[in-house]
Amino acid sequence: MKQILFSATLLALVACNQTAKNDGTRMDYPETKKGDVVDTYFGTQVPDPYRWLEDDRSAETAAWVKTQNEFTGKYLQQIPYREGIKKELEELWNYERVGLPFTEGNYIYYYRNSGLKNQSVVFRKDKDGKEEVFLDPNTFSADGTTSLSTLEFSEDGSLVAYLISEGGSDWRKGIVLNAETKERIGDTLVDIKFSGVAWKGNEGFFYSSYDKPKGSELSAKTDRHKLYYHKLGKPQKEDELIFGGKEDEKYRYVSGVVSSDGRYLFISMAQATSGNKLVVKDLNNATAPLVVISNSLETDTDFVDMQGSTIYLQTNLNAPNKRLVKVDIAKPQSENWVDVIPETENVLSISLAGGYIFAQYMVDAVSEVKQYDYNGKFIRQVEFPNVGTASGFSAKKNETRTYYSFTNYATPTTLYEMDLVTGKTKYYWRPFLMFNSVDYESKQVFYNSKDGTRIPMIITYKKGLKLDGNNPTLLYGYGGFNVSLQPRFSVPVAVWIKQGGVYAVPNLRGGGEYGKKWHDAGTKMQKQNVFDDFIAAAEYLIKEKYTSPNYLAIKGGSNGGLLVGATMLQRPDLFKVAIPEVGVLDMLRYHTFTAGAGWAYDYGTAADSKEMFEYLKNYSPLHNVKQGVNYPATLVTTGDHDDRVVPAHSFKFAAELQAKQTGDNPVLIRIETNAGHGAGTPVSKVIELNADIQAFILWNMGIRK
Repeated sequence: MKQILFSATLLALVACNQTAKNDGTRMDYPETKKGDVVDTYFGTQVPDPYRWLEDDRSAETAAWVKTQNEFTGKYLQQIPYREGIKKELEELWNYERVGLPFTEGNYIYYYRNSGLKNQSVVFRKDKDGKEEVFLDPNTFSADGTTSLSTLEFSEDGSLVAYLISEGGSDWRKGIVLNAETKERIGDTLVDIKFSGVAWKGNEGFFYSSYDKPKGSELSAKTDRHKLYYHKLGKPQKEDELIFGGKEDEKYRYVSGVVSSDGRYLFISMAQATSGNKLVVKDLNNATAPLVVISNSLETDTDFVDMQGSTIYLQTNLNAPNKRLVKVDIAKPQSENWVDVIPETENVLSISLAGGYIFAQYMVDAVSEVKQYDYNGKFIRQVEFPNVGTASGFSAKKNETRTYYSFTNYATPTTLYEMDLVTGKTKYYWRPFLMFNSVDYESKQVFYNSKDGTRIPMIITYKKGLKLDGNNPTLLYGYGGFNVSLQPRFSVPVAVWIKQGGVYAVPNLRGGGEYGKKWHDAGTKMQKQNVFDDFIAAAEYLIKEKYTSPNYLAIKGGSNGGLLVGATMLQRPDLFKVAIPEVGVLDMLRYHTFTAGAGWAYDYGTAADSKEMFEYLKNYSPLHNVKQGVNYPATLVTTGDHDDRVVPAHSFKFAAELQAKQTGDNPVLIRIETNAGHGAGTPVSKVIELNADIQAFILWNMGIRK
């Protein structure tokens, strides 16, 4: 692929050859019919003319999707360098990628992708180093859209249960194998959702699911999660309901984990994506009651491990940045908890390896890792080659080594092996690809948001960048659900900066970078803080001359799609291009679809109160598109099988924006078929999507080739 030149001189030279006119002429969009649905909230009437697009099973909706995809396809096909970008993505993506190894039974397992395989393959080696394919998800479906989502071995490694997703759906199927022979055991389990697998010895395992919803399984509400026990050799219809059947056991999220000795079942229950109760049951006693460990939905407490009768828990109770505590199972309530690793000023995450505890901290969104023993005695701090993100540090209790990965925006993921006793570290595996990290720079800056809050942002670009305001810049954000954006290598980002672009990622409030207080500062009636933080990031990039409004694009997915939708409407003057991906865009009805009600901790709902309704309505992207405004060029993206954030959000927003857009900035929607919220998407589809996005961005910045 020839280098895309981003100079102002080139822009001037090619201006006369643009295919689309920049004369304010509005595009002739496909017609979207309007209905007469009107909802009333606390006496206020709110029209919803595109309600019919919520019916994902109707022929009308299918026809609309087909027409919009054809319209978008024709537009994208006019971009002469679109195929060149796709080729560049394919070339850079075509390198071997290996996951962290883990021991199960007599084998070492790991994921590996030779380059362009749609799904990574699970390999294993025996004690003699003989390698074989254990599980190849590429054989699950002809088009690569069926993916492996969970792989869980029994404690002795002799059995394995794995869950698969078809077409990107959150609904899963479960399959059990004899790990040695790879022979199937029993029938395929169905209708599993938001679940792990927790083995009880080699007898069976616990899993979670919802009752199958009435209507569309891709959009109908699911709000009562249940925990089941599946005994090997028995049909699924005979699975035992463990929790969730009684009226006082109604929760939106329920999960189970079993202690390594197989004796205790820990059950977590939650009504939202933040806050949980935790109880424990003695599996050796069929009549044993559920014993409460934590009974508050206002805090998060998770089981970590057991040593004899001592339970180890990670919690943010009285510790917004989290701490590790221990307690005897005879009296596990919070008043008996004893700190093992106390709270610090940095957010804590725990992993276990070889009888040691690894405290993984975030310091201004980058990794710092310390090793402790089970009494909380400090052993050492792990040294990394640069500023970035480290992951892993997991191993069985009897192992003497662990593995971890290290990456940042300019450094492809590299694997290391660490001796747990001496702390010595060596390379385990490193990638070889056509990208020279030393040619690029990642710089962390801090800027002030509207209310003066200090926000960190990492800016990545090719060394020698001229700060003249003419650099195509992609600003990416999320800002919600306690999710932290730490620096990680990405092929699409590498292609973007390789061609001279700037990539910027701020750590907005609503995320988890600075703990619970930081998260809460971007929720409910403080959600505007998140949008203000993102807008301030854009203003910083412009002020410091990294870019200017004509060369600034914004991008985000899911909650980040909401972020993009809200900020492009609040400050259309600030951005040239907007890419809201699988976004939550109808804030008045999001909680009526699938598991959306569980997001109320972050958003609140329009049913909560008049004040909450009015607050949501004032920023809801669907309800704030104004007639007569020239909004940024917009490419809305979604998947027709997205049952996390249903595609109706994107359908309705695109229709509303097309109806009201003024000027010649295009408003398009790209609907991926047989795809969901993103996880498990085949590599081929990911490449095509990113080629379309980057081509759309550059074309609408006026860049021609």
